[in-house]
Amino acid sequence: MGQSVLWAAAGTGFTFFMTALGASMVFFFRTKVNDGAQRIFLGFAAGVMIAASVWSLLIPAIEEAENQGMIGWVPAAGGFLLGIGFLMALDSLIPHLHIGADKPEGRSSSWKRTTLLIFAVTLHNIPEGMAVGFTFALAAQHGNDPALYTGAMALAIGMGIQNFPEGAAISLPLRQEGVPAWKSFIYGGLSGIVEPIFGILAVLIAGSIQPLLPWLLAFAAGAMMYVVVEELIPEAHLGEHSNIGTLGVMAGFLVMMVLDVALG
Repeated sequence: MGQSVLWAAAGTGFTFFMTALGASMVFFFRTKVNDGAQRIFLGFAAGVMIAASVWSLLIPAIEEAENQGMIGWVPAAGGFLLGIGFLMALDSLIPHLHIGADKPEGRSSSWKRTTLLIFAVTLHNIPEGMAVGFTFALAAQHGNDPALYTGAMALAIGMGIQNFPEGAAISLPLRQEGVPAWKSFIYGGLSGIVEPIFGILAVLIAGSIQPLLPWLLAFAAGAMMYVVVEELIPEAHLGEHSNIGTLGVMAGFLVMMVLDVALG
């Protein structure tokens, strides 16, 4: 358990670092991200999360369930639906504002526009932290299997790669809102702090209820897929046909698939 917690802390610490690194772009660029580049980044993040949901979470969930003598698709489907419900609940309860949107979502609040922007990105990062944590928990459950650990590391690398533009995508708009550069950097970087928090929590939860690990892996997959379909893909296309956004999705899917298969 202790080793898996350390690995999860390292993996999600890397994803947090990449978010902060992306947020540091506010010191080099004072303008917002180009619309075309924004579509590529959002599409890429969506592709990474789709591939991670399948190769790093759902397939291991099915295999783990079958190893425990269960029908593989039952916890995979059940956990997937629970993950969707979890993100839907957060989406409807927590006030947040997506970049480029005029009206906030979730419950009405008197929070500042900048706070609502930060919460929108923070919501994305919760399932990513859980996903990395649960994959390290799976490796620990199998006697620290090196192949499972490298697969978990591949997932952390993929999440980290797509977190770089995500950090920039929050800090630069904050700068445009009139927030000082150093504050924009801090807010953008801290939007990723939920990943280590939820990653470590995921390991601790999975370690105490190991038979539910297939459900938990699928839960993280469902939560990530909700983010992809509800937010990332629509934003990558911005309501119109966009080949560049579509290519971004394909590129992200390909990168995450290769990482998972090559390392896992």
